[in-house]
Amino acid sequence: MRFAHIVLPETDEPQLVAIRADEAIAVAALFDGAPRTLQALIDGGDDLLDRVRSASACATGVPWAGLAFGPAVPTPPVILAIGLNYAAHSSELGLTLDTAPTVFGLWPNSLSGHEGTTTWPRSLSESIDYEAELGVVIGRPARDVAASDALSHVWGYTVVNDITARDIQFSEAQWSRCKSFDGFTPNGPFVVTADEIDDPQALHIWTVVDGRTVQDASTGGMIRSVATLVSYLSRSATLLPGTLISTGSPGGAGYSRDPQIFLRDRSTVTVGIDGIGELTTHCRILG
Repeated sequence: MRFAHIVLPETDEPQLVAIRADEAIAVAALFDGAPRTLQALIDGGDDLLDRVRSASACATGVPWAGLAFGPAVPTPPVILAIGLNYAAHSSELGLTLDTAPTVFGLWPNSLSGHEGTTTWPRSLSESIDYEAELGVVIGRPARDVAASDALSHVWGYTVVNDITARDIQFSEAQWSRCKSFDGFTPNGPFVVTADEIDDPQALHIWTVVDGRTVQDASTGGMIRSVATLVSYLSRSATLLPGTLISTGSPGGAGYSRDPQIFLRDRSTVTVGIDGIGELTTHCRILG
């Protein structure tokens, strides 16, 4: 099943909708006490999801094409990102793979939605890069889980573009700030429930910048699988329901190209993952 946060004709703010083909069905209208946000749906557990699934099957929606999207995962308790999880990407950046995953946090102001416009000041950076990533949403609390059981704690999957200011990334000892400008973590358009993804390591992932395909790979190229990452992260802290994990980017980053490709004023970047969707971001440079 697919969910999104969309501004419906009768609303002013994005609200949770179930996606059925080209229709968006307002979840809050399905029954008394129905969830209005993805987080509330996740917190309600399997029983609530089953009730929403059943009620939406015969409900009437509105066409979602042309409507405004919010982030598919708008209020996660934490956003965890994994660096250097594809050999090609670590090699092209000239960074050495560590024996343990590279983990950093992203700031909540960075979250943005499909077809949104992300802006940044020219004075701060002119080396803004794209990174296609598979996003993982935790459904059940995960504490010290084995890799063999880790996927049972996953609620669903989404598309993430981990936008990065490369000059700042290489000038500081941590990576959070360079990836946490306002709007630098677009995600969506949809969250797809885990039952619809047979194998998170068998998904085609790609990026198109201004009409040019610049990343084209498979999630099978991850150094550490989704299950391995969930298990690793759960060893030191409980992964709470709703946690968003961005699992790293394949090769093809603009920084490593000759000539380099950075996001420009009025650039359009689309990140896609088969079975989940295509996430588009428009870029504007200020100043």
